[in-house]
Amino acid sequence: MTWTPLYLLECQLRAVGQLRVSLHRKMCNRQAQVRWRSAGRPAPLLTARPTRALVDEPISIEAHHLPSHTPITVRANLTSEDGDLWEALSHYYTDAKGAVNLMRDPSMGGSYVGCEPMGLFWALQPVPGSREGLRLRKRDVETPYAVHLSLLEGHVNPEDTRGKGSEEGQELAKTVVDRWYMAPGVRRIEVRQNGVVGSMFLPPGPGPFPAVLDLWGMGGGLVEYRSALLASHGMASLALAYFGHKDIPGPLNRINVGDSYFRAAFQLLQKHPQVCEERIGVMGLSFGVYLSLWIASQLSVKPRCVVGINGPLGSFNTFSSEDGQQESFEENQRHWSYDEQGYVSFREVSLPSNIPSENYAKVEDMCCPLLYIVGKDDLSCASLENADEIEKRLHAAGKSHLFTRLSYPGAGHLIEPPYAPNARVSLWTTRPAKLFPPEHIRT
Repeated sequence: MTWTPLYLLECQLRAVGQLRVSLHRKMCNRQAQVRWRSAGRPAPLLTARPTRALVDEPISIEAHHLPSHTPITVRANLTSEDGDLWEALSHYYTDAKGAVNLMRDPSMGGSYVGCEPMGLFWALQPVPGSREGLRLRKRDVETPYAVHLSLLEGHVNPEDTRGKGSEEGQELAKTVVDRWYMAPGVRRIEVRQNGVVGSMFLPPGPGPFPAVLDLWGMGGGLVEYRSALLASHGMASLALAYFGHKDIPGPLNRINVGDSYFRAAFQLLQKHPQVCEERIGVMGLSFGVYLSLWIASQLSVKPRCVVGINGPLGSFNTFSSEDGQQESFEENQRHWSYDEQGYVSFREVSLPSNIPSENYAKVEDMCCPLLYIVGKDDLSCASLENADEIEKRLHAAGKSHLFTRLSYPGAGHLIEPPYAPNARVSLWTTRPAKLFPPEHIRT
């Protein structure tokens, strides 16, 4: 082939044209960056203080060095221990100085609206397309949740593609916050002593400390995060397993322990050299409330106080003082109720009128104060009716002064630590898989 001057000229012109197109595209892609990074203004900055904190401590989040009166999004995301991605977004307009302060400024949209300084934490939800029934619950309390905070251009919604490959949603700045259940110096001690299975959490220092025996519900296993947080605030705590744990002999779907087990757990706290034996309370959630009332009224121990969160006065299934329950929880489903989507509610199971009176804890024999917390939208327990029945029995025994009730409209079964994400439903460890614990309060 002959390379004529005319052909070479055409090639050169074509190359120049392609170069112009490429430069034009690059300039268009960078136009957004020019708006955010000018010669007279530093790069956008996102700050969070403190960057290491307990999960119930507030965080101050601010954005600076942005154009004035411009839409921006602040995004929080974390990956759970199960590998699921959780996310929350909030929409703002920068002020005249090109700044946003979440302690002061209202969110205009996204995951929530209004001035909610910790909204990005309590509004965390699984990203669209995630598995059904997820609940954010910490298993390894010796590691933090790493919450990634990002500053995005424009107003981005959860269902958006997060602006990948486009100007909208471009990440302008980022930072990371570590959220802990264990404060520095808190010690976690595995307990396998006298048949007792649990985890002891001790605050920093020599003590002696006030202490709590921490009981959860029929989800089973060993739940530690509440005890870890209590120890972080100066109280020794024993998170106690009593059901569905591999180190407790017997079927996993049945309570195989009785009075001697709970007495041994309480006495283990009493005898600990760093615990003040006269200042030990018992705290229970759900079925743990019944066990807490049982311990306080029918065992030869004297707790200083009892805290009950959305739990029953008695057990629908027969509970043996020596051997625990003689039948598993799922064997009797007479009072289980389902909605049209197949979600189950256990509320009717725990109605005082459905619990055999001989299975009630003898609250009239209690000698310590009882704080009973009611979530008024609880579909997993008839908390309000149980609170009424407990109050009536204490009044009849001349012990009304021992009873205090806290009620939270709109709150569900799980009254979690402040700023914990809400959960409308979650998966259950037994049949059926879908369970209603409506969202808990966020403060």
